[in-house]
Amino acid sequence: MSKKVLIVGGVAGGASAAARIRRLDESANIIVFEKGPHASFSNCCLPYHLSGQIENHEDLVLMTPDKFFNQYNINIRIFNEVLSIDRENKKITVKNVVTGKTYDETYDKLILSPGANAIVPPIEGIENAKTFVVKNVVDISRLNQFIKSKGSKNISVVGAGFIGMEVAENLKEAGYNVNLIEAANQVMRTFDEDMVQILHKELYDQGINLILGDKVTKFENSDIILASGRKIESDAVVMAIGVKPEIKLAKECGLEIGETGALKVDQNYKTIDKDIYAVGDAIEVTNAISKKIQHLPLAGPAQKQARAVADHIYKIPVSNTGYIGSSCIKVFDYNAACTGLTEEQCNRLGIKHESVYVIPQDKVGLMPNNNHIHFKLVFEVPTGKVLGAQSIGKGNVDKRVDIVATLIKMGGTIDDLRDLELCYAPPFGTAKDAVNHAALVALNIMQGTFKQVHVSDVRKLVEEKAYIIDVREKDEFEEGHLISAVNIPLSEIRNRLDEIPKDKPVYLHCRSAQRSYNASVALGHLGFDNIYNISGSFLGICFYEYFTDKVENRLPIVTDYNFN
Repeated sequence: MSKKVLIVGGVAGGASAAARIRRLDESANIIVFEKGPHASFSNCCLPYHLSGQIENHEDLVLMTPDKFFNQYNINIRIFNEVLSIDRENKKITVKNVVTGKTYDETYDKLILSPGANAIVPPIEGIENAKTFVVKNVVDISRLNQFIKSKGSKNISVVGAGFIGMEVAENLKEAGYNVNLIEAANQVMRTFDEDMVQILHKELYDQGINLILGDKVTKFENSDIILASGRKIESDAVVMAIGVKPEIKLAKECGLEIGETGALKVDQNYKTIDKDIYAVGDAIEVTNAISKKIQHLPLAGPAQKQARAVADHIYKIPVSNTGYIGSSCIKVFDYNAACTGLTEEQCNRLGIKHESVYVIPQDKVGLMPNNNHIHFKLVFEVPTGKVLGAQSIGKGNVDKRVDIVATLIKMGGTIDDLRDLELCYAPPFGTAKDAVNHAALVALNIMQGTFKQVHVSDVRKLVEEKAYIIDVREKDEFEEGHLISAVNIPLSEIRNRLDEIPKDKPVYLHCRSAQRSYNASVALGHLGFDNIYNISGSFLGICFYEYFTDKVENRLPIVTDYNFN
């Protein structure tokens, strides 16, 4: 007898589960319920409709119900909202939102993939503001039509996570004045504070009015009043604070809700009911590194979960290794990618760790269009186990983070990362790739070859009048340097040892920390034991300091910035 499988929600998780079940069982009766007008649309591409990169919002729809039926013999019922689940009698009650008619549908197996809802807090005056969210094709079409038809000029985006950043960029590309407001002190909490300054600079340089550390407290029509008292004029407001898992159906039928507020499932994505599974943004998962429970609303994991559910229904073994949260984003001319744990997360979890920040080239320097890669590697001490990576640059950064993500899932160490053999040709990379480079620096730290301080420490060092040596050549130094630095080029340092104190710490830097590393090792051999290399060096310092200097009108610690 063929199985009858009902699926609530037809986007990434639901559509993937339906397609996989059909491939496993041609006789299965598969019905997918979607309360909106579209199933299987590209929610990750929604912001790109605002800039016109995806001109027609209907192009965001990947599969129509007719295509699903003709190609897969899957019954997609759009405009059909599931109202309740009767677990005892294994049936659901559904409402056709067009006709208002309700009906029941029985199931052998039920898969919940209802997704998550945008968080819109009850802020004073919000009922009179022109606010929008970006969850589906209807939402993005509504926003785009409004701002075009009303001749909008000033648009505010509240929240600087993935959606907020992408919406802000695409609105700016479309010619609007954009305010990006974030209550935290940085955008993109999946990156550490030292790395994310690169993105802050790019947003600032591209004309985004980036407001950090200030919270929306009130609306006056669509104008925003911040906690600081500042008023932000807005013709429209996009709420992108975050998402909350859609658990109403699950909760009402007695399924267990987990510690994150999302639906609790076992290793096979099965709920406490043996015939009900759940996937996607509505569930919580296990972090593969920390072993902690987390809510991870990403499309990639949702599709993996959907396949696993289909396999488990048909008694195909499922291996659930947990998730590490790999992701990437484009921010104007920069690309950014991350995986695993940040330093901030390691601190919060009490994981003893260290990190390195290197800035190698993404391809051979003689090749056209070569760019710097800002690459940060986080690893456990003393095991050397790789915990996470972050990479930002104008070139191919996602490849490097994907390499580390693969290594993390295999339980790899910095020794393993050092030993990886990767593709090389001058147009693609370097013989010692950025990830190998980072691993070698990490091994040097672990082995005590040299000591380091981070770019986030440099302002304090300057203010405390620490002894800082810039080992770049004189012409480089003159183009811009730390205001308190002494210029002793690497080519001269062995002949000027009498200028270097032995009775206090000495901090070295160059442009990207390679020459200063060589200098620190040499000085170590020559009897100096108080030498520290500045991780990230002058490039990293400039990127780290720039945005805050500009928005706070702060006195720079450099005579001039250098980003090349």
